Amino acid sequence: MEAIRLEFKSEIKEKILELLSSFSSDELKIVQEDPDFDANKKKLDAALAKIKNGTAKFYTIEEVDAILEETISKYEN
Repeated sequence: MEAIRLEFKSEIKEKILELLSSFSSDELKIVQEDPDFDANKKKLDAALAKIKNGTAKFYTIEEVDAILEETISKYEN
């Protein structure tokens, strides 16, 4: 199956859904889009750019463990 993204005015949503409902579930599946898709995509694109240009900060497992232990100890009491 292929997927496309549609943007439309809210006034025509009912008409679009009526048209799409004429297809069988084998032919068409309506998938709700993640409302945070664009924001998440921007964040991921920025992170990828940092990785590609060499400015991303990477941590070892030991460093992450130390950071988590420090953070947890702040909020334990």
